[in-house]
Amino acid sequence: MDLFVIEGYVRLLILLGLLAVKVFSFVSALMFPTEAYEAAGKLTKTAWCAILGIGVGFQVLFPGSPLGIFQVIFVVAAFVYLADVRPALASVTRR
Repeated sequence: MDLFVIEGYVRLLILLGLLAVKVFSFVSALMFPTEAYEAAGKLTKTAWCAILGIGVGFQVLFPGSPLGIFQVIFVVAAFVYLADVRPALASVTRR
């Protein structure tokens, strides 16, 4: 096997993993009610859905390098959502 083939597979795995994180974040943001975002003191549902949706769309349309500046920005946004916003929303909406 050629080293470039291995690098291509690793890059593909990284891109698919990052896409999975972005899609999961986007779908999760859609599932919470609008009032939960306000009660948690976070950005609005529309803002988070727009940020995460644009991130998913950008990666699907321009799958380039996983270290491209826009890829990094949207991955950071997805991780911020998962680490900060989603737990706050879950604590507000618990039954």
